[in-house]
Amino acid sequence: MSQILLYPVLEKKLEYLKKLEIPENRKKILQPLINYIEKEKNSEKAVQLNFICTHNSRRSQFGQVWAQAISDHYGIKTKCFSGGTEKTAFHQNAIESLTRAGFRIESSEGENPHFQVNYSEENDSLNCYSKVYDAEENPSENFAAVMTCSHADENCPFIPGAKARIALDYDDPKEFDGTSQVKEKYDERSDQIASEMIYVFKSIK
Repeated sequence: MSQILLYPVLEKKLEYLKKLEIPENRKKILQPLINYIEKEKNSEKAVQLNFICTHNSRRSQFGQVWAQAISDHYGIKTKCFSGGTEKTAFHQNAIESLTRAGFRIESSEGENPHFQVNYSEENDSLNCYSKVYDAEENPSENFAAVMTCSHADENCPFIPGAKARIALDYDDPKEFDGTSQVKEKYDERSDQIASEMIYVFKSIK
């Protein structure tokens, strides 16, 4: 798979994110994900990653969107998904944070709307919305379950069909909803997840 160009604003954002330092303790946490992708990437099928959190509204959506865009950017054949232990809605604060980063997002109406997330002229958009981790459109086998919050990790002792279970555990920006720090904290979490996905995919040999 050849590398793709992202939208210019996203390309500029990636150059900033590449400069963010990944702490040594986080590198150790990310290593199992690197190992899994390296092991799977030489197969004929794409590496499948399902990012799982409690509500599939913030961190797991960040994980799916950034991992797909960055893996495509580096030319690594990957299919990224997300889900929750329950479904709610893709939170507006997370959508706005991704928009500030340079993604182009279109939405439908409804209680749990679908969002078409675009990151390149060369690829189709991602259809993002809140769903349970074992929803029909998510993989049922041959995937890594990437747990993005401790609550989901603790409450899902077994993920059927997963070849690997990898806990990354990110702090929830939800606690800043309705505060003056909301933009800063959502962008901080988005940037952390994005910079770690850059580290992961740049590390693939």
